[in-house]
Amino acid sequence: MSDVIVTEELGHAYGEQVALHHVSVAIPEGRVGLVGANGAGKTTLIRILLGILDPSVGSATVFGHSPHREPIAVRSRLGYMPELDCLPVAQTAADFMVYAAELAGIPSRAARQRASDVLTLVGLDEERFRPMGGFSTGMKQRAKLAQAVVHDPDLVLLDEPTAGLDPEGRDEMLGLISRLGGFGINVVTSSHVLSDIERTCDWVVMLDEGRVLRQGPLHTLLASDTVEVELFDDPDLMIKHLTAAGAAVDRDGHRLTVSVADGDVNDLILDAVVTSGAGIRRMGTRAQSLEDVYLRTGDQP
Repeated sequence: MSDVIVTEELGHAYGEQVALHHVSVAIPEGRVGLVGANGAGKTTLIRILLGILDPSVGSATVFGHSPHREPIAVRSRLGYMPELDCLPVAQTAADFMVYAAELAGIPSRAARQRASDVLTLVGLDEERFRPMGGFSTGMKQRAKLAQAVVHDPDLVLLDEPTAGLDPEGRDEMLGLISRLGGFGINVVTSSHVLSDIERTCDWVVMLDEGRVLRQGPLHTLLASDTVEVELFDDPDLMIKHLTAAGAAVDRDGHRLTVSVADGDVNDLILDAVVTSGAGIRRMGTRAQSLEDVYLRTGDQP
């Protein structure tokens, strides 16, 4: 896979307020989550990738082109779903989708067909002739997604696509995002709802206060370095051997939660079992969520 987005020492400041600090990322093809709390710098990064903002320092490329120096080459291949409510309230969904498609250079007749197809895709086929000012929040979010993909972009940037949605609307939106990959569209989803990213993305970039905390495949980030062990016998001797080897151990009766900063925690446990002669009832990796990873990484100095 080639990298869709690359940034090197990218930074941006609004006056004296620094929004991005030396951000270096390499984002591959596929479905990518851009995660972080509100104010982490996600929207600023997206605006730089769109060419709306120029970086204060560093560089960014999308498909090998600079949004700053080659905005048309970048924007012609992008779709963008903004977080804010920005739809023309007096225009019907059908008219707006045709307009968006024509802006991207699609001929009028083909634009009408594309508008019809994409509104059906997002579940707005029955509401296509209604003014969008009367749409519910969920319908507006789907309309914004539709305009982002109506011209069949190579990459779509989604800024908080589930904002304001109820649980049913959130499920529908996440289902739509998951389907985009099947149409050959690369997706970058910006969200502070980490469970949404777990459901839809294969690669994750974590931001905190404008800095990159972690980046990599989702399965790698979720791989736990913590193992839970339940013993038949009193665990005191086992704990002694584990702590002597540098492991952190939490005890709850005969159950131990073991983690280690460096090395293989499983090998450490097995060595301690052999040395102590303890009998293991059960042993397994503790499941963790993306939120666990984010909070633990953010707490590190």
